[in-house]
Amino acid sequence: MSSFSDPAAVAGYADRTARLVPGLRDLHRMAGLLLAERAAARADILVLGAGGGLELAAFAGMQPDWRFCGVDPSAEMLDQARARLGPDASRVTFHEGYIDTAPEGPFDGGACLLTLHFLPEEERLRTLREVHRRLKPGAAFVVAHHSFPNDPAGRDKWLARYAAYATESGGPDPRAANSLEAMKARLPVLSPERDAALLREAGFSGVELFYAGFTFKGWVGYRG
Repeated sequence: MSSFSDPAAVAGYADRTARLVPGLRDLHRMAGLLLAERAAARADILVLGAGGGLELAAFAGMQPDWRFCGVDPSAEMLDQARARLGPDASRVTFHEGYIDTAPEGPFDGGACLLTLHFLPEEERLRTLREVHRRLKPGAAFVVAHHSFPNDPAGRDKWLARYAAYATESGGPDPRAANSLEAMKARLPVLSPERDAALLREAGFSGVELFYAGFTFKGWVGYRG
């Protein structure tokens, strides 16, 4: 069973994520501001990996006239998003699946937060290209996910900092139960340099780093 279909894991997702990702609420607010630089007061925004609804709720609170397409493969996580959004769920078209079958748009902006680190490099590039072609010219696209050096020394150093932050935030020590070893084995994390290069290869221009929180990095780029 995927952790995103396990009821206990889904129920604790928001609290767990807040303990693991430095400045999570600020990350959502910054992403919303970057989208708003290019999107009008009335806009349609694509949110990939929208399960849980954290960023959807943040964006909806910042922009009362935006509408959203929330894409996620987990029905359980999309149910959590609906519950979190409450009345604002009426502003969201929920799509259970992946970017390949998502609505074509075109959208006025897009975001993909804490999702791309699950995808191998080739699949990540293909996904970015699928997002790119669904955006209007000039639209902003905001991403954030695990991104740190791939060499053993650099990787171990940054994962140790990730674990220390989680513990200091009151969460379980990720070093327990070999969870850091599982991350190394299962997450196809790329270096920040390669992540930025993939955005450019997918067609995005003006790619800039806007967020760095230990192992997490965030970029904004624009549809040419």
